[in-house]
Amino acid sequence: MTEKERRTGRDETEDERADRMWGELIQEVRVAQMGVQILFGFLLTVVFTPKYDTLDDTDQTIYIVTVVLGAAATGALIGPVSLHRLVSGRRIKPKAVEWASRLTFVGLILLLATTACSLLLILRVATHDGYVPYLVTGVVLWYLVCWFAVPLWTRHRHTE
Repeated sequence: MTEKERRTGRDETEDERADRMWGELIQEVRVAQMGVQILFGFLLTVVFTPKYDTLDDTDQTIYIVTVVLGAAATGALIGPVSLHRLVSGRRIKPKAVEWASRLTFVGLILLLATTACSLLLILRVATHDGYVPYLVTGVVLWYLVCWFAVPLWTRHRHTE
């Protein structure tokens, strides 16, 4: 086995690897983009409902923070598309994949924060109970397990 095959696990050039990784990344981004766009679209409408005016200052602040997080997540998760478009044909796809991957990771963190804040706001308005922070913490922990702990464990367990 050559050094290159040990590094990539496949017999592919750097450009072929970048093409493959770009395709995989875009598929991942499509899934995340759909979720963030639906959530962000919903959030944008809340301020125009009669219920918004009845929210206390804390809930309105949570809403504003949530909308800003949603906007930031949307930007980060759409960023790889813009990046690809602006650098296409410049023969820097490996670097573009690296930066698009970073944007996607940041977008996932922001999506997690947006989802947690949305859940916090909805449960506060719906229940007015003291257990809401514990429910939200449980959901955030579940997301952390699904989105990060399992993938990192798998990566550690099955790579050299």
